[in-house]
Amino acid sequence: MSRELQPYQLVERSIVKKYRSELWAPFIEAVKRYRLISEGDRIAVCISGGKDSMLMAKMMQMLQRFSEVPFELVYLVMDPGYNPANRRKIEDNAALLNIPIEIFESNIFAVADRVEESPCYLCARMRRGYLYNNAKLRGCNKIALGHHMNDVIETTLLGMLYSSQLQGMMPKLKSRNFDGMELIRPLYCVREDDIIAWKRYNGLEFLQCACRFTERIHESGDGVGNSKRQEVKALIKSLKKDNPNVEKSIFNSIHAVCTETFPGLKYNGGEHSFLDDY
Repeated sequence: MSRELQPYQLVERSIVKKYRSELWAPFIEAVKRYRLISEGDRIAVCISGGKDSMLMAKMMQMLQRFSEVPFELVYLVMDPGYNPANRRKIEDNAALLNIPIEIFESNIFAVADRVEESPCYLCARMRRGYLYNNAKLRGCNKIALGHHMNDVIETTLLGMLYSSQLQGMMPKLKSRNFDGMELIRPLYCVREDDIIAWKRYNGLEFLQCACRFTERIHESGDGVGNSKRQEVKALIKSLKKDNPNVEKSIFNSIHAVCTETFPGLKYNGGEHSFLDDY
């Protein structure tokens, strides 16, 4: 008689079987292609409670189990001011997925909510600082964040359309403020639609951002509100109607930048013109 699988085991099976080409393969591709993990790493897997970070945590846990390269993991959850129901949701999902989380608290939501302009930018910066600091206190040399391919291409378009610059989102970065610390993005090659499909297949429910700004987007009725990122999401969705491969095209383009065709570029903090070498 076959043994009945636990819920977390069914989730793991869905990752390596049903969604192997959509989730597991691009996850492994990112880890190898960008050399995200090295022998002896102690990585703080940063979990916000959303679908992306929860999936990342599960796959990092599975990779540690299968990998021939020894590394350690700490599953770090920051409570930036969640209400009790949202915090409990994170704890329940972590238990369901068999992920042993460590929780610490901050007042980020309260601080960011008092800011009228760019609350998301402030929130992200503060989160990053808290995560680096708490990871370092736990002896980690890296933090892992759950940004996926769509975050990468949306950031690229946001920079071009609203900040007058071509800039991407790197798969890994060395911290400027915390010596010896790095940031890695293991979901870099994973599409958001595939994460959503996996979540629905397993009947899982995760947190959204859970902040007041996200609530205002929901209340707007159009799913956009004042969010430029939501506008870009809608633009990409529209473009996909005529070109189903538009996401992959944008993603591939940032790996094949032809600098000799640009009249100007920024490098190492300096601005350079094509006239310098013309």
